[in-house]
Amino acid sequence: MASIKLFCILIGMALFSVPFSSAFPGSYSGLFPEYYFFSCPQANDIVMSVLEKAISNDPRLAASLLRLHFHDCFVQGCDASILLDNSSTISSEKNAGPNKNSLRGFEVIDEIKVKLEQVCPRTVSCADILALAARDSTVLSGGPHWEVPLGRRDSKTASVSKANNDIPKPNATIQGLTTSFKRKGLNEEDLVALSGAHTIGVARCVTFRQRLYNQNGNNQPDITLEKSFYTNLKTTCPQAGGDNNISPLDFSPRRFDNTYFKLLMLGKGLLNSDEVLLTGNVRKTMDIVKNYASDEALFFQQFAKSMIKMGSISPLTGNHGEIRKNCRKLN
Repeated sequence: MASIKLFCILIGMALFSVPFSSAFPGSYSGLFPEYYFFSCPQANDIVMSVLEKAISNDPRLAASLLRLHFHDCFVQGCDASILLDNSSTISSEKNAGPNKNSLRGFEVIDEIKVKLEQVCPRTVSCADILALAARDSTVLSGGPHWEVPLGRRDSKTASVSKANNDIPKPNATIQGLTTSFKRKGLNEEDLVALSGAHTIGVARCVTFRQRLYNQNGNNQPDITLEKSFYTNLKTTCPQAGGDNNISPLDFSPRRFDNTYFKLLMLGKGLLNSDEVLLTGNVRKTMDIVKNYASDEALFFQQFAKSMIKMGSISPLTGNHGEIRKNCRKLN
């Protein structure tokens, strides 16, 4: 009886992995949700238990962990290269422009890894921890749940140059954003849906100052900024200094919802890369923003699909890479 049950489980696992590769042609075979079913069945519960405590103590960590996964996948693929510290052989991506003095949550990933190593040594990759942490952070903030395809391995390299060049900039144009995403196999729907992660979290003054004081080099505010919103931002972000002063990306920065899109419709998108989704004269992104502003369920559905798709960018599988014992350094 046990052998029959095991056979049925294995067949079910094989069948269940098919929709991810068929639904997302850019994804890679070898990733499927039940990857740790036998080798570390506690993995999901361990990740969630650490995050519940961490996010309860610091709600901002939810957005930070989502961002870590995004910044990892856009550089070399989803391989945990973002977690590597400087060493004799590694120049850390943490020092790249988009990441320095900005990324957070590394200690939470460390804690998850320590607990997993105690139960399942050298089994769960740091890259998979990032993917699971991003999903659970979304859920704990009130957002959608999705089954995370697993089986990534960890890189033995990092790339500061790719981090500087491939991660979209906060002042990017709509053309720059669509080009950047298409290079990673992501389309306009993915761009708008994944930008919706800005429904939680905050941004530093240095990332949106140009919208307040130096739009197009004329020392004038961006005309797409709603007047009262602009006035309030100036109190947080002076023309000089205060680079690390923060402002919420959304008026409900702890709650994962569709308020972000509603604010874009009102001229209250904090970053240029937010507002251009609506004002960049690309009909497709404009229409998607409007649809998500009026239909939260539609946004949630696409966000889950786009996270699966993004999480499948160039993973290391099989014998490639390694399973790090410590996410910050090579074995």
